[in-house]
Amino acid sequence: MAKKRVLSTDETLDALKSRGLGDVPYTTLIRWLGDGLFPGAELDDSHPRGAVWRIPADSVDKFKPPKKGRPAKTKEAAPHKSKRARKAEGRNWTRTVLMLIVPAILIVGGVYYYLTSGGSVSTDDAQIHQDIVSVSPQVNGQVVQVFVRNGSRVKRGDMLFRIDPQPYRVALEQAEATLANARLQTQVLKTTAAGTGGDITGAEANLAIKRNAFARQQALLRQGFTTKADYEDAMNEVRSAETQLADARARAANASAAVAPGEQPQIAQAQAAVDKAKLDLERTDVRAPMDGVIENADKLQVGQMAVLGIGMVSLVHSTSAWVEANFKEKDVGKMVPGQRATIEVDAYSGQKFEGHVQSIGAGTGGEFSLLPAQNANGNWVKVTQRVPVRIAFNGTPSKPMIAGLSVTAKVYFDESKK
Repeated sequence: MAKKRVLSTDETLDALKSRGLGDVPYTTLIRWLGDGLFPGAELDDSHPRGAVWRIPADSVDKFKPPKKGRPAKTKEAAPHKSKRARKAEGRNWTRTVLMLIVPAILIVGGVYYYLTSGGSVSTDDAQIHQDIVSVSPQVNGQVVQVFVRNGSRVKRGDMLFRIDPQPYRVALEQAEATLANARLQTQVLKTTAAGTGGDITGAEANLAIKRNAFARQQALLRQGFTTKADYEDAMNEVRSAETQLADARARAANASAAVAPGEQPQIAQAQAAVDKAKLDLERTDVRAPMDGVIENADKLQVGQMAVLGIGMVSLVHSTSAWVEANFKEKDVGKMVPGQRATIEVDAYSGQKFEGHVQSIGAGTGGEFSLLPAQNANGNWVKVTQRVPVRIAFNGTPSKPMIAGLSVTAKVYFDESKK
């Protein structure tokens, strides 16, 4: 079977000219090819110089140019439409769609941004915070028992660790012995004070006897029935009895002064020492001050010395989580406590948590820094300040909130609360 002869576009133009069709423009030929007026024509993409048309010679011989305008596409001609023409039409359609849709999207986005801007502010300079307590012992001593480890959940009052209680039991026994001795000494003083009353009574009776004897000697001396020496001896005995009475009264006053009304000071002091010893003994059992989760318990080991005031473990409050968001100073002008807020935690992608503004900081972060900025100099540069805003969760979050997690906080302005 003989191979069909095919022509290039230049050969086709020459063949059409030889048939008396004149000089047919190249673009007209391409349009006719696109309309399928040359059955069997194909676009060859494998040519080294690019895509070229391969036109059967018999279709050129049978070609009849359209009389008016571009011929209507027929079902028979449609299958012969060129690949390039179909691609061109596809590109034109895509270009038209893009020219219409892209500006429409930009316009819609601009309108949406205009309507929603100013109704809320957001920042990603925000973190989760929780109450963290460093649990430290209130007495010194060696750790003898540990009841927790990292991640342990505890309730308020649960045992964390125990310090050796033996030295404090000994101290309590000593304090109790001191208290017993103070009570004994007080009883002795009271007995002594009671005994001085009898001494006074005896001294008063003796003084009365001596005065009576002196009165008799004085009467006898006037009558001449006694000597002057006996008279002087009776006088001296009266004076001696008066001195004894004064001494008894002084001793009674001293004994009464040693016994204070109400509770005795030495007993109160000894009782305070007992209470202190009991408190120290009780403090050897270190308990959780609140509900939470134990952290930093690696250094808490049996045998380690616990020092007064130095933290041994950290306790993170399990329910008190909040967000500290640092908003720019220009964003807090319309912000008030109670406004609605949403919280997106980086650790829980795609999930939002509802909250509200709890408080707005009384100063910028720089004011509470270790070295506040000093702007009273010639090299001052204005820097946008940030104000810490505390955002509380509405209810209990459905996910665990870990202290230090990064979040994005958004506050919605509510003019009714202004």
